[in-house]
Amino acid sequence: MKNLRSAKRWAVLLVLAAFGLAAGCRETPTEPPPSPAPAPAADAEGWVSLFDPGAPGLGRWEVTKFGGQGDVRVEDGCIILGMGQGDLTGITWTEEPLRMNYEVELEAMRVDGSDFFCGLTVPVRYACVTLIVGGWGGSLVGLSSFNHMDASENETTRIIDFENGRWYRIRMRVTQEKIEAWIDDEQVIDAEPGERKISVRSEVELSQPLGIAAWQTKAALRNIRVRSLPE
Repeated sequence: MKNLRSAKRWAVLLVLAAFGLAAGCRETPTEPPPSPAPAPAADAEGWVSLFDPGAPGLGRWEVTKFGGQGDVRVEDGCIILGMGQGDLTGITWTEEPLRMNYEVELEAMRVDGSDFFCGLTVPVRYACVTLIVGGWGGSLVGLSSFNHMDASENETTRIIDFENGRWYRIRMRVTQEKIEAWIDDEQVIDAEPGERKISVRSEVELSQPLGIAAWQTKAALRNIRVRSLPE
């Protein structure tokens, strides 16, 4: 009887120990998930960087799934858009962008090829429009689209010679009244859309609401940034 009571006592202790171990496992705190990287702070002029060349990968950009797109990589602090089997290669912003009263700026270079090396698609309130730089054989600048007329057909069309291997600073400003653009220090777009329908060509729909693409061209991008403007 004594041995039986002793065995029962040990069994009870083992059960209690097992419950205690299970409870301890349940109460062990798990490590919190890593916090997302904080958004960059604005500089003295209000510009906020949209790409950190020191961070891994594309950051808050993703490769646009046009189909047949070329290789996209970060090299020497620049985003390289390679030529693929399809026509377009580009990147799209993965977060909600500013949609009105803002400026967006970047530097772009046509590394190889002879067509547009910067198709910058931006929001205009609930629609989007694309600034084409170097299209239609390498020299056309304009907005696509106003009333379904693309950059080669509307009043924003400009012809400018671009050199391969040279950086160009491209800036767009979107306000209630106008869509404007500059290349280096020259204003190339000063458009008042008014009541006209604003849209993008079907080829670049996946660039919406904020994206950058190149057409059958190897391009390089850097210093992408944005700032809010007073209303």
